[in-house]
Amino acid sequence: MSHSWAIETENLVRIYKVKHKRGDAESAPFKALDGVNSQVGTGELFGLLGPNGAGKTTLIKILTTLLLPTSGTARVDGVDVAANPQEVRRRINMVSGGDTCGYGLLTVEENLWMFTQFYGLDNKTARERIGKMLEIVGLQDKAKSKSYQLSTGQKQKMNFARGFLNDPKILFLDEPTLGLDVQTSRVLRKFVKQWVRERPGRTLLLTTHYMAEADELCDRVAIINQGKILACDTPANLKKRLQGASVFKLHVTPLEQTELFSDLPGVSNFSGHRRNGHTELNFILDDENTLVKILSAVQQSGAHLISLDKHEPTLEDVFIDLVGKSLSEIEEQTGSVS
Repeated sequence: MSHSWAIETENLVRIYKVKHKRGDAESAPFKALDGVNSQVGTGELFGLLGPNGAGKTTLIKILTTLLLPTSGTARVDGVDVAANPQEVRRRINMVSGGDTCGYGLLTVEENLWMFTQFYGLDNKTARERIGKMLEIVGLQDKAKSKSYQLSTGQKQKMNFARGFLNDPKILFLDEPTLGLDVQTSRVLRKFVKQWVRERPGRTLLLTTHYMAEADELCDRVAIINQGKILACDTPANLKKRLQGASVFKLHVTPLEQTELFSDLPGVSNFSGHRRNGHTELNFILDDENTLVKILSAVQQSGAHLISLDKHEPTLEDVFIDLVGKSLSEIEEQTGSVS
């Protein structure tokens, strides 16, 4: 592997041994990563897009030296993560959405100052960066509050602020907006984009299962499912895969059987699942005239059409085209190992 990439993996595999109760038949090992090959360029805002359980968090844990690979190689800034983890840690930082950090009896300001000391910042720089980050995440008025007094969302904001304090060369954001309200998520996305653009030598790897987040932020996106990278390109080029196809979303009254739609001539790919008391059907059609047959099949099944929408291809549609299921459909059917 060359050293020209900020992040590079080659045939990366991670296998988990599944625990079982005494007397149960032994479970097969779970392959969280299955031969992952990837390259992230210096200065790139790179997205890893996939459902919970796809392998996103496992990959980030390996790249941030929190987990060893079963086989294969990973380098961060040219440094092998398994052979020289301490050198990797000097160059990076990581934020995981939903996680909290620090000590409850310390104030927000004290917690962040503590981390700046771990990172080796001088007092003046530390105070300046803490003040700036508290303003960005909207916690200025909580600076003197004990961390245990914060809400879950406020603790997550503090954790987000911590990730930027050392101005890392390579930053890993693992589902950073998970569980945050819409307005806060919008502010943080804007800051993330600005942070990378203002620092040409900095690289950011973002994992998300929010399609719009990946589309808005990322220079390139890798779509991952079941431990394999299925496609990697710019969001625009990924959506061009469906150029010429017709994309429809239908909401119908609850429908028990959806398999019949995938056999209709003209259906390139299809997904269907229950959502909010109705059934959502997503179609990628080679022939738009197939819609007539689809509507007829809905009627014959005893369901009724609630809404029909034709739209330009999205990353969600690209995912359906690659996997044959929507991202949310997979998350409903699988566990949460990621």
